[in-house]
Amino acid sequence: MHDILIKAGEFILAISILVVIHELGHFLAARMFGIRVEKFFLFFDVAGIKLFSFTRGDTTYGMGWLPLGGYVKITGMIDESMDKDFAKSVPQDYEFRSKPAWQRLIVMLAGIFMNVILGIVIFTFHTFHYGEDYLPAKELNNGIVAHSLAKEAGFKTGDVIVAMNGKPLKRADDIRNTGLILDKDVSYDVQRDGKTLHLPMPTGFGNRLVTVGLDSFIELRQSFEVGTDINSLAKSEGLKAGDKIVSINDTASPYFNDVTNLLAHSKNKEAKVVVLHAGMATPETLHGQIDKDGHFGFRPKFYFESESYGLAESFKVGSDKAWHSVTDNVKGLWRLVSGDLPAKSLHSLIGIANAFPSSWDWSGFWMLTGLLSMVLAFMNLLPIPALDGGHVIFLLVEMVRRKPVSIRVLEVAQMVGMGFLFLLMGFALYNDVAQYIFKR
Repeated sequence: MHDILIKAGEFILAISILVVIHELGHFLAARMFGIRVEKFFLFFDVAGIKLFSFTRGDTTYGMGWLPLGGYVKITGMIDESMDKDFAKSVPQDYEFRSKPAWQRLIVMLAGIFMNVILGIVIFTFHTFHYGEDYLPAKELNNGIVAHSLAKEAGFKTGDVIVAMNGKPLKRADDIRNTGLILDKDVSYDVQRDGKTLHLPMPTGFGNRLVTVGLDSFIELRQSFEVGTDINSLAKSEGLKAGDKIVSINDTASPYFNDVTNLLAHSKNKEAKVVVLHAGMATPETLHGQIDKDGHFGFRPKFYFESESYGLAESFKVGSDKAWHSVTDNVKGLWRLVSGDLPAKSLHSLIGIANAFPSSWDWSGFWMLTGLLSMVLAFMNLLPIPALDGGHVIFLLVEMVRRKPVSIRVLEVAQMVGMGFLFLLMGFALYNDVAQYIFKR
């Protein structure tokens, strides 16, 4: 329950930031052109129920009770409120419909623009503040562990990956980079028994990957040492920070996956653990009690490297991260539509909330918030009525034909678009309920 509350809190805070910034874009652009904004709400005040509200000038500001987004109600515009009473009266100078099409286009694009700016700013300052921790390319020399899906694709445990999609990997972490894995034609070059093999992933690979999960593919065999987080029992048995675990029950354990596998076979038993203490030449044999989960009471320390950036460099790196987050989503959406990815890969707000860290972690929070800001910008640009992109399409049509689209057409399109979005959200919700609650 504690984990759920933490995730929910992070999700609501992130959504609040993203919604306020997005709607602020529409609000500021509208006010810049003298368009009246009747309401500015964080979350939806369904059935008129709101947590609070106040009025300043012509605008009522408030917070609704349903945390699924937010909105600004712009006078003289067909939106999700489906209020079209304004169409019965003569257009006023302060209405959306009375402004030139290019001004209305800017108003509709302003929310998307603000989310893009927010995403770049978040990625930039995250990079500047935290830098980047990564596994260096030399860790690739340890080889990989091939799980079920990898074996189907032709991998073997111990293969050393030297290139992915024809390009050498600069960082070992990239072997599980979903943006690269979900390319249309994925291939790996591996070294095995002194030979270099080219392994193109089979047809339907992306679909299988999403269906069975990334953990059924490959993982890096990581070298490690015992970290500083050791429980009292393991300490009493002689385990120290900096130790290297040489073997367990007389089986060599040079990599962390070896340790986890061997300890899993000794649950609730005593195990013979041979360790090499830091600065010592001779290993020591410990007889440790393994708990019911197959743990010896320590956290590993992996050999990550860190890179720091100045502000200008951080802007470049942050902008690249923001751009790649969009292109990855475009790839994923296209493969979903084309059938290369299963429909179960579509997630609702439950799936998004579940992606947040289970303990409050500002680094993880801001990275995911930056990603969601770029995703929100991309999704809102889609040419679907009821989204900003749908309004943009009708405005472009108006600019080409030099005649406004009729209120009736806009009304029908808005209803169709909202119906489609509700069906899509319902299907995504079903996916997440089935996955997270029914474990399907």
